Amino acid sequence: MKYINKKLTIDGISLNVLAKKYGTPLYCYSYNELKRNIINFKNNFKGINPLICFSVKSNSNKKILNEIRKFNIGADVVSKGELIKALKSGIKSDKIVFSGVGKTFAELKYAIEKKILLINVESESELILIDKIAKLKKKVVNVGIRLNPDTDAKTIKKISTGNIENKFGVNEREFLRLIKFSKLSKNLNVKCLSVHIGSQILDYRPYKKMLSVVSQVIKKSNYKFDFIDLGGGMGIQYEKKSKKLNYKIYNNLIKKFLKTHSSKIIFEPGRSIIGSTGVLISKITYIKKTKNKIFVILDSAMNDFLRPALYGAKHEILATIKNKKKIIKTTEFVGPICETTDTFLKLDNFQTVKEGDNIVILNTGAYGMSLSSNYNVRPMPTEILIKNKKISVILKRQKLSEII
Repeated sequence: MKYINKKLTIDGISLNVLAKKYGTPLYCYSYNELKRNIINFKNNFKGINPLICFSVKSNSNKKILNEIRKFNIGADVVSKGELIKALKSGIKSDKIVFSGVGKTFAELKYAIEKKILLINVESESELILIDKIAKLKKKVVNVGIRLNPDTDAKTIKKISTGNIENKFGVNEREFLRLIKFSKLSKNLNVKCLSVHIGSQILDYRPYKKMLSVVSQVIKKSNYKFDFIDLGGGMGIQYEKKSKKLNYKIYNNLIKKFLKTHSSKIIFEPGRSIIGSTGVLISKITYIKKTKNKIFVILDSAMNDFLRPALYGAKHEILATIKNKKKIIKTTEFVGPICETTDTFLKLDNFQTVKEGDNIVILNTGAYGMSLSSNYNVRPMPTEILIKNKKISVILKRQKLSEII
């Protein structure tokens, strides 16, 4: 994204033009950015040749999934709905892993019928249920067992998943016991050790500890795993001042790990692939001046983009028309929903704007539309994709009549 003649553009197209044609709120994705991110991700892990399974929960638009598929990428899913979307998007079943702590009988049965690559097991009860279904179906099911490495990901607490108090995976003792249990079954084939410590990780050191724990557990298990699923969690720069994950160090740590453990690595990236590809264009409905600050009230709300309200996440905001005049007071960008949490960002020295202007919230490609809802009986926004200068509507705006 860049300003051309003071007008903010994405892939050379004015955001104001897009807003006028498709209305606001509007999610807009750049194929060029998506392609760059995928190439960069693969280059970051040269020498490893991992199986990349895109985290569908980060963005589940079928057109987006279809574009990602073309780069020889699979899918990480956490529900039957995501699995169906992945398959309908053309992703091959042998490149799909199914994660999550609460898979139902129906979901497991469907996954087994579709012969997906792996079901990552999170508890003894789940493993017993898979064994039961496999016997009924007279099939051998490939599973992974998710280890909880008790590793602090040094990220937002609400998206940390590798601490022992988190609901995910099993501890070392339980992990080793489930390996033994699986060996006694004719219908279970443990193919993978799975681990995932959190999201939006910008420090390589938690990954270093995670790999150390995984290495120790593998030695204790005396088991040869075809796959080691290291999850995802690689963070992106939401703010200019935030640091970047050192992929070079992480890559070298994995290479060192693989000298001892010759398994195929699986990654489950989401935001590192799709996060920076998307923006949310919003119109300023009102400007409300108070003693200490100015509220810029947008037509976008927390139902359209939940991350700031849910996690306190900060996403950079830009005006679509650039000027040098500054607002003296603090500017708070908020939505119309009747909750104080319906706020996007507070900024000092933001440029002057007026009612009817458009602004853009950056890096909304991941956990943007996929976390949206009809809260306050508000229709969900349009999604568009820009590819080779062509604009495609990849999801139409909901009509109010469709939700009433």
